[in-house]
Amino acid sequence: MNENDKISNDTDSTRVDKWLWAIRMTPTRQGATEMCHAGHVKVNGQTVKASHIIRPGNEISVKLNAGEKLLEVITIIEKRVGYQTAVTCYNDKTPPKEREEVIPPAFIRDRSSGRPTKKDRRELDKLRKQF
Repeated sequence: MNENDKISNDTDSTRVDKWLWAIRMTPTRQGATEMCHAGHVKVNGQTVKASHIIRPGNEISVKLNAGEKLLEVITIIEKRVGYQTAVTCYNDKTPPKEREEVIPPAFIRDRSSGRPTKKDRRELDKLRKQF
């Protein structure tokens, strides 16, 4: 079976979690579903559930570890395909600055300082929430 056979032109809509998994934004479909439940996926500016139906022309904003991606749906696919085929299914509208790899700031502590204090833990939690 050829990868192009997996791209279905007869369906014009699908679930957002299924599409994100199919275009390789997440390694598992469950991961895409969890991103939706956590509020990291927006369709046309609105936070959506995993079962939200998308169509060509929709703009999808996805928060990933490396930053936020803004994608425009070109083709609807439901089966996972190779990278070369997947990139033809969307238009990446992420601003150039956002496309650069984001390196999170480091939280550095002295090794001999013992257990982290409550203040240290709060600072670590703030860093984790940012990325």
